Amino acid sequence: MMFKPLRLIAAIAALTMLATGCAQRGPAVDYTAFRESHPASILVLPPVNTSPDIMASYSVLSLVTMPLAESGYYVVPVAVADETFKQNGLTTADEIQAVPVDKLRSIFGADAGLYISVSQYGVSYRVVDSVVNVEANAKLVDLRTGKILWTGHAFASSAENQNSSGGGLIGMLVTAVVNQLINNLSDKSHAIAGITSWRLLSAGQPGGLLYGPRSPKYGKTATN
Repeated sequence: MMFKPLRLIAAIAALTMLATGCAQRGPAVDYTAFRESHPASILVLPPVNTSPDIMASYSVLSLVTMPLAESGYYVVPVAVADETFKQNGLTTADEIQAVPVDKLRSIFGADAGLYISVSQYGVSYRVVDSVVNVEANAKLVDLRTGKILWTGHAFASSAENQNSSGGGLIGMLVTAVVNQLINNLSDKSHAIAGITSWRLLSAGQPGGLLYGPRSPKYGKTATN
């Protein structure tokens, strides 16, 4: 029953990426190490969370499989990986991300590990507004050599789709209170995290991941 919300998040993310992609071109990325490694499978490690919301890590972790799979990679099931870490006495993202790459490789057999950190997650209430921001950074590391293959950053906000309301200051205050209630009751942070995940991990965009071997676009980049 979770597939429909995830598909909806994917559709929203695709539209927002289409609308903003041309304005988000960053510096050229060196994909030499990535192409030499040509990873086919990815182990996603629990994200390190530096935001105030304790739900951030598992929210983002639950959303990364689809964009990676759509990009052409096999993803080690995150629930299985999480349980394996717990069975080995590892319960925090910081200590899990500190595990040597050769150990991760021997346990899970994945070609690469995805290390994510979440710096913003959740509702921010202001005097005349209420917005949800989610920001994350990631790096893909070859578990066979320890080389960093790729790094990325993404940000999404509910403010991207909010228009200024009429009614002066009172109207803005009422709108802010309503937005705050909606954000809290509908877990909008999770939806915005879904958009951030797609922006971060969808292949083919400028500066993004390369397509994996399970994709028909394997070997192509955003500029091909």
